[in-house]
Parts: sequence; structure tokens; C-alpha cells
Amino acid sequence: MNALLRPAIAMVGLFTLLLGIVAPLVMTAVAGAVFPQQAGGSLVARDGRVVGSALIGQNFTAERYFHPRPSATTEADPDRPSGTRAAPYNAGASAASQLGPSSAALVDAVRERVGGATGVPADAATASASGLDPHISPENARRQVARVAAARAMPEARVAALVAAQVEGPELGLLGEARINVLRLNLALDEMTPRP
Repeated sequence: MNALLRPAIAMVGLFTLLLGIVAPLVMTAVAGAVFPQQAGGSLVARDGRVVGSALIGQNFTAERYFHPRPSATTEADPDRPSGTRAAPYNAGASAASQLGPSSAALVDAVRERVGGATGVPADAATASASGLDPHISPENARRQVARVAAARAMPEARVAALVAAQVEGPELGLLGEARINVLRLNLALDEMTPRP
């Protein structure tokens, strides 16, 4: 029996070491060397201070900023054991709402977000699968131009030009759709007009 167990235990130990420690460390080192910005979390800095990540949405709510798509992330509710409460853009709780298209709660949430408007882009009324999407569609951004321009006392054409300049095309020219990173757009906006 020992003759059978010893090689089996040795192989489990060898493969655990090889595939559980060595391979991940090698892949981490390669990723850090080839894609240092992405491996470091795609952090965005302003004035030498990290203000966010280009990969994680933030909850911009002021009228002078472009708003991201809704977030469905939640956290534990300290007032209700085993209950949750909304925690928009909580990166520690990335998850979708798990509400299907026939869910009354989802329909009510979309109606509230739309507020009776028509022609609202889908990403302005629905959360992404992670609840942390850092991008919005160019259509969503264009719908917000008038509000942002009025809040900043800027010409709409200038804000619209900034939006057009921030559009990112599909990855490799064919993966995904055109999009705008909300954090980068708002930082570019702040560079145009200083914050109060």
C-alpha cells in the first residue's frame, strides 16, 4: 500500500507546487512586464494622487460631471441581519442584480431611471453585469452634454467636442462597441474648467 501512496502523494505535491505556485508567479511576472499599467490596476492619477481606476466605475452624481451607468452592487445591511442595501460602485461587491427581464423590480428600477423620457440609451437605464462598468456609450454621453455644459457655464459645442474626442473604438477594431471612459472624460472636463 505504501508503494502506491508514496508516488501519488509526491505527484500531488509536485503538481501543487508547479501549478499552484510556480505557474501563477511566472504568469504574474510576465503580465507585469508586458502590461505594467493593466497589471497594476489601470490606476488613474491627477496631480500625483490616484483618483481611481480606468477599469472600475465611480459614482459621479454632481450636475457638472458626466454620470456613469447605474450600479447594482450591494453590501450587508447592518440594520437587518442577512439583508443587503444598495452600495453603488462598491468594488468589493461586484455583482449584477440577478433580476431578469420579467422582474417587476427591474422594470420599476428602469422606469425610475428613465423618468418618462423616451429614446434613452440602454446603458443609461440598466446596470452592467459587474455593476462597476467604467464606460458609457457615446449616445449616453451626448444626452448629458446640455446638463454638464449648463452646470459649468460652457458652450455645448465645446463639451460635445470633448465627448467626441474621448470616444474609444472597439478593441482591435472589432471587439465590443464604441465607448467612453467616464472617469477619463470627467478628468478631461476638469482640465478644461477648474473645479470650484
